[in-house]
Amino acid sequence: MEPKGPSPIAAADGLLQHVGLPLLSHLAELRSRPNRRRPVLLLNGPVGVGKSTLVRQLASLAPAHGLRLAVASIDDAYLPLPERLNRLAGNPFGVTRVPPGSHDVDLLVERIEAWRGGACLRLPRFDKTLAAGQGDRCGASEETADALVLEGWLMGCRPLGEDAVAAGLAQLQDWNLSEAERNWLPRWDRELESYEPLWRIADGLWVLRPRRWCLARRWRFQAEARQRRAGGSWLAPEELERLVRSSLHSLPPPLYQDPLVAKFDGPIEAHGDREGSFSPLANDLSGELPIVGVTQLDGRRRWEPLNHSAQLSPSSSSSAIG
Repeated sequence: MEPKGPSPIAAADGLLQHVGLPLLSHLAELRSRPNRRRPVLLLNGPVGVGKSTLVRQLASLAPAHGLRLAVASIDDAYLPLPERLNRLAGNPFGVTRVPPGSHDVDLLVERIEAWRGGACLRLPRFDKTLAAGQGDRCGASEETADALVLEGWLMGCRPLGEDAVAAGLAQLQDWNLSEAERNWLPRWDRELESYEPLWRIADGLWVLRPRRWCLARRWRFQAEARQRRAGGSWLAPEELERLVRSSLHSLPPPLYQDPLVAKFDGPIEAHGDREGSFSPLANDLSGELPIVGVTQLDGRRRWEPLNHSAQLSPSSSSSAIG
């Protein structure tokens, strides 16, 4: 049985050592190449894993690596509320944000390309407390930066296509998707097509993966409890449940995140033999987006080597997701 109550400080320090510092070194190397465009790296990880804490640490440590680093979440680029309400009307989770299609990808790409052309980096910001907790745009940030790290739970995920979605659904019995969630999965898959321009302009992707996907829910609820005890704004349990479920069931990780890990064979953090790893697709999902790092985390959000093919099996991936 895994210990309860992981220390957020210890977990953050572990992520910094095994993800943050190598990632900063990689960014600095990219930036130092002659005639190199300003680099953008994407960070994929589930809710509750500590992405926001990690990127804040990266920004504070970047000057020591000779970088002025901007960090942001793709959730800062949520569509304005009226557009999100229209796009997500009738969705099976009853949420007004989170699933693919919630984000203004065109705006993000436009702002990143302008920055690479010499302008200041001007990214939208989002306040989750506005509109009675549904959240809305709250202006923009503007900064001078040499590099950008953009984090989010769906970063780098690729649309599978109608046939592969149908085949994948047949392998997801343990995920307890409702009939409505299964019916909506082809739509979420199509929505991923609009994210492709962002993946194409990025220079690489780092993936954070829990040992078991049920851990993401636990981590997110623990984070909410800490925030409530600290006197910050917090979500009612039923609302938080809907948001967490929407992140794990709109794009089930065995179909969308696990293939990224299974295909990784990069230079920064290789984790041994992956022969037999679960992947519903035969094609290489990485495409033009290099997978530059993969880090697996245990129940206390501590780094552990990913060196057993069983760790990517359908049963281990789906345990206790309800």
